[in-house]
Amino acid sequence: MIRLALRVRREQAELVLAELLELAPGGVEESDEGDVVEYAVYGAPGELPALPDLRAAAGGALVEVTTSEVPDDWDERWKAFHQPVQIGDLLVRPPWTAPRAGLLDVVIDPAQAFGTGAHPTTRLCLELLLELEPGGALVDVGCGSGVLAIAAARLGWGPVLGVDHERESVQATLDNAAANGVSVQARRHDLLRDGPAPGAPTVLANLLRPLLLHVARDGFAGAEPDVLIASGLLAHEGDEVAAAFARHGLRETARRHGGEWVALLLRR
Repeated sequence: MIRLALRVRREQAELVLAELLELAPGGVEESDEGDVVEYAVYGAPGELPALPDLRAAAGGALVEVTTSEVPDDWDERWKAFHQPVQIGDLLVRPPWTAPRAGLLDVVIDPAQAFGTGAHPTTRLCLELLLELEPGGALVDVGCGSGVLAIAAARLGWGPVLGVDHERESVQATLDNAAANGVSVQARRHDLLRDGPAPGAPTVLANLLRPLLLHVARDGFAGAEPDVLIASGLLAHEGDEVAAAFARHGLRETARRHGGEWVALLLRR
C-alpha cells in the first residue's frame, strides 16, 4: 500500500481539497500543520492519482508531494487515529467506538476527508455552542461531515441546515444525521459563486479567515443572525474577523483558545 501526500498552503487548502476529491473520490486524509495542510490518499500504485494531475490541482498552493509505503493494516491505524472527543456532556465519536453512559452521543463517520470533531476549531465551536440556550433555526456554514449541525440538532436547535461547497460534505452530513436519528437538511452552497450564506437566528461558521471575511462582506441571505460562532481562525486573525462582523451589528462576547486557534462568539 502506498501513501501519497500533498502539502499545500493553508489559505488555499479548501479550494485544493475540492479538486483533489475529483481525482481521489475514495477519500482524502487531512492533517493540519499550521500554515500548511497535508492531504493524503492511499492505494496501490496504479490506483493513485498521477503526480502531474496532483500538481495541477494544487497549483500555486503546492508546497511538497511525497510518497511512502505503509503497512497493510493502515485502515485499522486510520481508525485508531479517530478517537472520541468529549466536550462537557457531549461525546462525539466514530461508529467503531462505544458510547459512554450519561453523555449526549453524536456518532460521526469520518467518511471522505472529514474528521469526527477532534480538530481544535471544531472543539472550540462545540464549546461555545454548549454555552448557548438551544432553540430556533440554525445554519452550519461549511458543514463538512455534519459534526456541528448534528450536535446542534441533538441539543435542541431546529430546523438545522448545513451548507458546503462539496457534494461529499453534503452527503456525509445527511448520512450522519440519519445515523443519529436527527433532522438536518443539507445542500450545496459555494460562498464564492452562489451569493451570501443562508442566514438564521444562530449561525455556525467554521471556515478559514478568507471565507469568514467574505461572509462578513456579503452578509446573509434571509434572516440576519442574532448569534454567530466563527472558528477556523489562527489567534492573530481573531480581531480582524471580529471587526468585520461588527459592521453587521455582531459584537464579540466570548473568545475561546485552543493551541494556535481561536473561535469567536458574536451576538447582536
